[in-house]
Amino acid sequence: MSAGRDQADTAPREGAVETAAGLQTALFDAVCESLSSAFIVYDKTDHIVFCSRQVLDFFPICADLLQPGTRLRDFLSAVYETGIRSRSAGKQGALSREDWLSQKIASHWRERYEAVERYGNDCWVGFQKRRLASGYGVCVISDISEAKKREEQWRLDLERVQLTEDILDNLPFPLFVKDRNLTYVAVNVAFCEKYQTTADEVLGRKSAELFSPEVAARFEESDLHVLETGEMSVVRQRQIARDGSEREIISRKHRIGKPGRYFLISTMQDLPREGGDIEEFEKASSVTTSAQSSYRRAYVPMIGDSERREPAAMEAIVPENFSGRRILVVTGDIAAETAALRTLAKYGFEACSVRNEDEEEQFLEIATSAGLSLDLVIIDNQMGMRCLELAEQYGISSLVMDGFQISTELTFQIARHFNRNNRGTMAERIDGDWEIMTSDDQIELDVLVAEDNDINQIVFSQILEGLGYHYRIASSGDEAVRMWTEYRPKIVLMDISLPGFNGFEAARLIRQVEGDGPRTPIIGVLTQAFERDRAECAKAGMDDVIMKPVSPDILETVFQKFMQPEARRASL
Repeated sequence: MSAGRDQADTAPREGAVETAAGLQTALFDAVCESLSSAFIVYDKTDHIVFCSRQVLDFFPICADLLQPGTRLRDFLSAVYETGIRSRSAGKQGALSREDWLSQKIASHWRERYEAVERYGNDCWVGFQKRRLASGYGVCVISDISEAKKREEQWRLDLERVQLTEDILDNLPFPLFVKDRNLTYVAVNVAFCEKYQTTADEVLGRKSAELFSPEVAARFEESDLHVLETGEMSVVRQRQIARDGSEREIISRKHRIGKPGRYFLISTMQDLPREGGDIEEFEKASSVTTSAQSSYRRAYVPMIGDSERREPAAMEAIVPENFSGRRILVVTGDIAAETAALRTLAKYGFEACSVRNEDEEEQFLEIATSAGLSLDLVIIDNQMGMRCLELAEQYGISSLVMDGFQISTELTFQIARHFNRNNRGTMAERIDGDWEIMTSDDQIELDVLVAEDNDINQIVFSQILEGLGYHYRIASSGDEAVRMWTEYRPKIVLMDISLPGFNGFEAARLIRQVEGDGPRTPIIGVLTQAFERDRAECAKAGMDDVIMKPVSPDILETVFQKFMQPEARRASL
């Protein structure tokens, strides 16, 4: 009788325990659903104590594996069988089943472990694992795809903002932006240099705080007119330069943005020479001339795309002190040749042309024997590497352009080339005084950097000098190819957007010249992580890519990967 009573008393207790466990499981599931996360709890023998049903949202496994008592190893094996792999793990090479399981189980035994894994193109999953002092372990699985997408978008937006700032700061003419309250919200480097100030002293202020009351009133009058009407303001005025000389400048103001969020953008540009009225004055709705004729303002109505005017010719910015220079044009394009010779003659250059590499070689040989020096050779990019090598052989600077550039941008490219050389290392070459370095005195080159942006050149220089590498910087694609041929560096850092040959074309030329010989590592330097750019880098023969902005750690990692250990030791 007593045994029967004991059995009767035990049955209700067991039922109550099962009911409590079921309520506890349901409560855990409700919490997991409210947190949009999955929970796994396992004991010190790595057997599952609780596994929420939300796990099935992440891994298409059998629901029976969620039951208490399932071995953690069996659960992970089922996940492995689904074929779902982190994209980051693929970069390390495919792991075998046992290695993958060992790695995962080891992470579950760490006191604290957090990881983010990417599945496919747009799915990120976060893992948070804790091992308690009692031996119990907890794993929280969360879908963080939206947060990662926002983070990625924020990064891309930041890169675009940085790119915009870099573009504005590298413009050769002053530029500023005002908001609808006529407060300065952006200025570039040229603006600060022109007015002998800094961006911090200008941003957040109005014209009245920076200029005289008369000038500020005139500025704000036109600013308001442009913001209210959308008409472009064009002002031609005289200014006194720092050296006391007078010069004429043209200022243009535009309205950009949307209703309620309009901004005013203004640019200033020196007029290169005396001449008639500019085109904007001819199409102006109204023109105002000051009593002293110190300035002239026009308001130009907005125009549609069908009436949009062609931009002013680039040739108009060529300084007069470049006239008289001797230039040889190498192109087989008759139209480009005719346009180039006409333009060069118009601006006072002494120019002639040849049609192919044989004619170029004969011309350079005759010119050298006659003591006639050339300042520059313009080479059509369809002519081949031999034309560039001939110019280098005779010690003449060269520019490589396509037929369109030769026809439309020739003098602009020439002016930029001579200006750069006057400022930097190529001044001696323009003057004709060459210094030939013998092989005994020449320092072996570790790194060749192909970069045309002045600021980025400074960044590369500071980093490479700090790391102790011997380096040189090429400011164009054709110069990079020439310097690679001359110095044969241990590695090349190649910006893809270069004048002349772009980075892709320069890399292909280097690979073509190498043939089956020793291969120089070429690393593409990208501004944005576009897959098409990465693919084009690989197609051009580049070995890897890195992103701007560069840092010492990024470059050192690349050098350790692609440069021979003895070469690295010798350079440090």
